Amino acid sequence: MSSTLEIQSPPRIAQSWLARYQAVRAQSTALCAPLLPEDTVVQPMIDVSPPKWHLAHTTWFWETFLLQEYAPGYQVFHPEYAFLFNSYYNSLGSRVNRADRGTLSRPALADVLAYRSHVDAALAALLMEPHELPAAFFELLELGLQHEQQHQELLATDIKYILSTSPLAPAYAAPVAALNEESRMKNEELPDDNNSSFLIPHSSLSAASWLPVPGGICTIGFQEEGFCFDNELAAHDVLVAPFELQNRLVTNADYLAFMEAGGYRDFRYWMGEGWDLLQAEGWAAPLYWVQKEGGWHRFTHHSLLAVDPAAPVTHVSFYEADAYANWAARACPPRPSGKPPPAISTPPPRAAPGSKATPWTRSPCPPQPTPAPAISCWATAGSGPTRPTTPTPATPAPPGRWASTTASLW
Repeated sequence: MSSTLEIQSPPRIAQSWLARYQAVRAQSTALCAPLLPEDTVVQPMIDVSPPKWHLAHTTWFWETFLLQEYAPGYQVFHPEYAFLFNSYYNSLGSRVNRADRGTLSRPALADVLAYRSHVDAALAALLMEPHELPAAFFELLELGLQHEQQHQELLATDIKYILSTSPLAPAYAAPVAALNEESRMKNEELPDDNNSSFLIPHSSLSAASWLPVPGGICTIGFQEEGFCFDNELAAHDVLVAPFELQNRLVTNADYLAFMEAGGYRDFRYWMGEGWDLLQAEGWAAPLYWVQKEGGWHRFTHHSLLAVDPAAPVTHVSFYEADAYANWAARACPPRPSGKPPPAISTPPPRAAPGSKATPWTRSPCPPQPTPAPAISCWATAGSGPTRPTTPTPATPAPPGRWASTTASLW
């Protein structure tokens, strides 16, 4: 963790910190509001944590690192919750195995919500006390806010995966037919304060072409003021080879052409590890895609929807993206030297100002040159329902042409 926070004395700063804290905490419970209590205990795979566990773990963080340390006389809500809701902090003792979080039928969801209320009241009281808290407290407060927001991202992906495993394909948010046209044209994102909807991604460019990127020595890493995680340090130079990038995301129509050409049946397009996973897990389409009534559908927060050919393909692993790129390169006809290959001809993506998706880059957090010292218990980690990301060890990207597929997990 790194921070250059400006610390001011209460009560001038206390209200602003408290408002931020309460807003972040409210968002976590709002994300879980559409769920049934039964939904909050399900763990269909090791990379998914039950929503109830997320709500309790983020609360345990505040209780353990702030209240027990800085609130005189604070009494923990339950002495066994440290064992139940510690995640990976080895310095703080033993914990429930990650794969067994879905076995915790108790405490009940109501008890977890009571736990959150107990901790929220104690934290608010601590912030509003008429004495100065040390700078270390506010650095932990900032880290806690960032930590809970990370878990909100995990909640969004975990909830979707949990609901997708039900044969009933239950909708989390309002049916897509109830959304207005403007909403349907935007990208899926976290719901608003009313949890009214998750929005559907659409690509925003009308035609595919290739954009040259010259490469060179680039500086990467955090270089600004304010908060960052330790794995964003230290800033350092990297050599990037020249490459060309497609000017828009790969669409579902593009990817369907790969599927229909036998892309999931031809080992020539795949890395060895990716091909082994394909065979072991029976991959035949992106995650959340199912065939229904003679066509492809994808599970969304609105239940099953027909795959939109003009929308960007999402929920593909690094191996699938790489296989698609290899197939697309072979699908292009021979060309004169020095000229870029033609873009694959597909229906133009539907225009949608402001839409976005997350392109595949590199997922691991390998050691960086001259890393800044970090407190051992603040190591960053993440999880979420996804197919494997980048092969290990990750290798530098070679020069060439890259059509951007997306790794959005929503």
